[in-house]
Amino acid sequence: MRARSVRIFSADDVDSALDFPALIDELAEAMRGGFVAPHRHHHAIERAGEAAATHLLMPAWTESASRAGLYLGAKIVNVFPGNSARGLPAVSGLYVLQSGRTGETLAAIDGTRLTLWRTAAASALAARHLARPDAERLLVVGAGALAPFLARAHAGLRPPKTITVWNRSPVSARHVAVALAAAGLPAQASEDLQGAVAEADVISCATLSTAPLIEGRWLKPGQHLDLVGAYSMSMREADDETLRRAYIFVDTEAACTEGGDVAIGLASGVITRAEIAADLPALCRGAEGRRTADEITLFKSVGAAIEDLAAAILVWRKAGGAEP
Repeated sequence: MRARSVRIFSADDVDSALDFPALIDELAEAMRGGFVAPHRHHHAIERAGEAAATHLLMPAWTESASRAGLYLGAKIVNVFPGNSARGLPAVSGLYVLQSGRTGETLAAIDGTRLTLWRTAAASALAARHLARPDAERLLVVGAGALAPFLARAHAGLRPPKTITVWNRSPVSARHVAVALAAAGLPAQASEDLQGAVAEADVISCATLSTAPLIEGRWLKPGQHLDLVGAYSMSMREADDETLRRAYIFVDTEAACTEGGDVAIGLASGVITRAEIAADLPALCRGAEGRRTADEITLFKSVGAAIEDLAAAILVWRKAGGAEP
């Protein structure tokens, strides 16, 4: 019997296959059930003369009753800090999509690009439940690779009146804003973070900051705060007062022990576990999100293998791949 050929999807192929409205809906369906994701594997790799590398493995699969069909897959991510001296990206990733019926490998997908898409879509999905319906002013804090994806994802949820980009480097913020404006979005850069926060309805942060950028005293009633960066316990994007003032949600239980902000607040006693209202799967299954127009909501994301698999399946289907 002839083996199935493996399809290769580059970053450009992923971009061609996906759009945010469809991906947001796909993630919502996956969160409602039928997907299984065990704990991720996390391994440190020592390398002489440079910082230790990290190897991550994030598996997931669909159950027999899943509407998505029978699939399994894993994302392999390597973080090599020493690559900066080599002129190479520190993070690289690959997603391997397989048949959940036979185990055959279907596709190898650019994992770095898939992560950008699914991370931004998850934030927009949370905002669907937590931001005010009339939210129209978006602030993106950070100007890295994820920033334009976050802007486009939130814009795909509800068209914004304004998109403001802030970054420690004003030049980088202007670069992102110009690119978004060229794509037809109402984007501008700002050098005044406090002022930009005051004007925003939704604040989406994707940084590697080790000190809080968002101060709770700046926040006003009705805002929604999206914390995507700060992936380790040494990083913070929002201060303790933010946690005290906000109605808090997480993408998965892992956000309570991994990453900065919420996990740090729990560990220090600033907030308690009882103050975590719900996770993203619960929201998608009908748990109460925003309760009042004046409430300040907060969503902390650390990423989930369910999101990767759902996005990979959508890439496969959009490219004409049949259910195995």
